[in-house]
Amino acid sequence: MAKKSENPREEAREHLEKFGSDILENIKNTQPPRVKVPSRSTSNIVYDEDERFYTLADKKSTRTAANMRQVKKFAQTLCAADFCKDLINSGKTATLREMYYTSEGWPTGGFSSQDRSDRIVEDIESAFGVKREDLGLLPEEDGASIFGELVVEESGMEVKATEAGRAGYTIPPTMSDVDFVDCEAERVLAVETMGMYHRLVQEEAWDDYNALVVALKGQPARATRRFLKRANEELGLPIYLFTDGDPFGFHIAMVVISGSAKLAYINHELAIPDAQFVGVTASDIEDYELPTDKLRESDIRRLKQLLDDPRYKDEFWQKEIKKMLSLKKKAEQQAFSKYGLEYVVEEYLPKKLKLN
Repeated sequence: MAKKSENPREEAREHLEKFGSDILENIKNTQPPRVKVPSRSTSNIVYDEDERFYTLADKKSTRTAANMRQVKKFAQTLCAADFCKDLINSGKTATLREMYYTSEGWPTGGFSSQDRSDRIVEDIESAFGVKREDLGLLPEEDGASIFGELVVEESGMEVKATEAGRAGYTIPPTMSDVDFVDCEAERVLAVETMGMYHRLVQEEAWDDYNALVVALKGQPARATRRFLKRANEELGLPIYLFTDGDPFGFHIAMVVISGSAKLAYINHELAIPDAQFVGVTASDIEDYELPTDKLRESDIRRLKQLLDDPRYKDEFWQKEIKKMLSLKKKAEQQAFSKYGLEYVVEEYLPKKLKLN
């Protein structure tokens, strides 16, 4: 069974220490302290056709103490880096919200909003090629749930996903601290809603499909996407994405597949270009005569945007998006309950997963 071999926390600490050393070297040489940060502006975000995800181009900006307009932001970057180094050295973690409030006590003064402190963290991530969880910083949201034949080791304890309660094993924010001990599953089925997750667990789809069932809980958290990426690369499991048949469901799936523009600087750690969409399509709405809702104007605008998005350029997506615009209808995962609670598990998904 594959285990992670790298020590991302140690790597993050080394980057931060080198940052500090470079600053000291600048000062010794009577040069203004500075740091180069990749630009995350839309003009520097490109879709890599070969890698099949969004990434950053080569444009960088230099943040320096020599520029009066940048002095405070540069100082806040130093304080944030020092805060993260202390977290790593002490083996502790803090939420992004806690760092925001901690900044009120910094000599540089606090941030005017958490959005600003979060952007400083993103600067550090992109500048040094590290993830925020490896810096000891965690989001507020809860992790997703997993049910299936998986054993992991976390904080020195082994946890079996089928024995972690009816809700299964909860993915921690620090996926780098988790080792895969054993896995008997052959695939991962990631579902958009908790309602569908519980239906699949109750109907024992995880056993029937020999799958790890993962609840994305809407737009998946970074820790969830990191789990899916590791399951795909380290365990060799194909990833299947089951979402609602609407623009938001399509977007959820595509963020897992090809990443988001916002996280272009770290998509190589998160995107799974070979993940397969098995969610509700416009064709399914017709073929299964599903209960539907009418597309809102915002849905129509979003679908038209997707038609021009490079991530949706292949024939399947173009066909289904255009058909949904023609139908002017959308449908949820739970719409299959029209044929009984077991239908989605016994009929629909086996066909999509080609298990029959």
